[in-house]
Amino acid sequence: MPSVRIPPPYRGPTLGAAAVDVDGVTVGAALDAVERKYPGFLAQVLDDDGNVHGFVKLFKNGEQIVRDPLRTPLAAGDDLEILAAIAGG
Repeated sequence: MPSVRIPPPYRGPTLGAAAVDVDGVTVGAALDAVERKYPGFLAQVLDDDGNVHGFVKLFKNGEQIVRDPLRTPLAAGDDLEILAAIAGG
């Protein structure tokens, strides 16, 4: 089962969990599974149209996913990392 790594700014809905193991054969299915466990999580990653926010980067096993991220396949043991770009001054 894939593991979704949650960045610190997005851990509110996950009650502080840094990683969540989920069933999911695609990135989109894995993110949906996290949302089912922790309602409110998905809005931090996807916009109102269901696309990945422009300030969010997704990585599968350390490699950035650049094309069609939500349809990218996942397998047991894969690591999906969410990187949140945080602006500040």
